[in-house]
Amino acid sequence: MPKDRITITLEKELLKKLDTLVDGRDIRSRSHAIERALFSHLEEGKVKQALILAGGEGTRLRPFTYEIPKPLIPIKGKPMLEHIINHLLAYGVKNFILSVGYMSEKIISHFGDGKKLGVHIDYVIEKERLGTAGPLRLAKDLLEEDFLMLNGDILSRVNITEFFAHHQKMNGLGTIVLVAVNDPSKYGTVDLYGNKIMKFVEKPKKSKVVSNLVNGGIYLLKSDIIDYVPKKGFSMIEKDVFPKLAQEEKLYGYIYTGPWYDLGTIESYGQAIKNWS
Repeated sequence: MPKDRITITLEKELLKKLDTLVDGRDIRSRSHAIERALFSHLEEGKVKQALILAGGEGTRLRPFTYEIPKPLIPIKGKPMLEHIINHLLAYGVKNFILSVGYMSEKIISHFGDGKKLGVHIDYVIEKERLGTAGPLRLAKDLLEEDFLMLNGDILSRVNITEFFAHHQKMNGLGTIVLVAVNDPSKYGTVDLYGNKIMKFVEKPKKSKVVSNLVNGGIYLLKSDIIDYVPKKGFSMIEKDVFPKLAQEEKLYGYIYTGPWYDLGTIESYGQAIKNWS
């Protein structure tokens, strides 16, 4: 977003408090701390709610997930889901919906109502496997007009402020964080026209890859997207919803180039333990 340089005068004690927010990662400088503090107190132009998918069995992380649900697996001493919540909280997101299923009681016991993290948490419980789109039906009555939706096994430093501003500017039903990967044949690649997503190519052969941009598992969505979710049973937002939106030219991309870890495998989990800070 375009920025203007200004000069302000603040009390020393207030500056000291602002300086305690600077960690060199989520908040990089004093001016960044001031910007974040102002943003957290401005309601207009801020996304306030996130739906996090945390109900999977984590089969690719076995044997760890035989005894512990994937969202509680630790990274640097904290559950991976706690890292996600803390990152969003730094951008003013304080209302969370966790879609849980596998070992849901352990997740609910750990996070409770969210007060210990400074947030509010509601839960929707998947009594059967619903995929990545089905939980939207369960959360329908809790969702606001614009909300974040995230896979509960993705770690990133996406600037939520800039992401939301981009989403509002595009004025579609959904905006997807897109990341570049070395081997897109392991994922579904995205065909872009400007910022508009035209189509998805599911796990293309290396010789037919036309883009190295893949779905980053982080979305901004309007609540109307629920109308595109199948009424019953298991469904995937990547296969059953997003292609329809792309066909109707209502889906956009936001290219992100910072740290990004898909913690769905033992290999990527090891990389995050080594490199995440």
